[in-house]
Amino acid sequence: MNRCPSRPALRLTAANMAIAISLVAGLIGLSAPAAAQLTVRPFPVAVKRGALQVTNPPDLVIDGKVERLSPGARIRDMNNMLVMSGAIVGQNLLVNYVREPQGLIHEVWILTEAEAKLPLPKAP
Repeated sequence: MNRCPSRPALRLTAANMAIAISLVAGLIGLSAPAAAQLTVRPFPVAVKRGALQVTNPPDLVIDGKVERLSPGARIRDMNNMLVMSGAIVGQNLLVNYVREPQGLIHEVWILTEAEAKLPLPKAP
């Protein structure tokens, strides 16, 4: 009995795998930033909003007042990715932020246009 396929079998070669992986990675890379911008992040109730400018890390200015980042402070960009304070020196950014108990700025979220239009969360 002869069981020859009517068409040649697909061979999973290294070149085919590389092409498939690059296509999937490209699709994921294109959809992730778009999906991140469509959602509005949940912010803590204690969050405040202000105009931030990093002058000389860890020093910064919020609404014209000189402030300081806490050790281990986290700054998140519009895609919720961590940003080093030195990468945004001199930029004027609208942010939500939270202070630590000693008064230093501990968490910062750079706002998207959609988030900037929303009011701050209210305490229950």
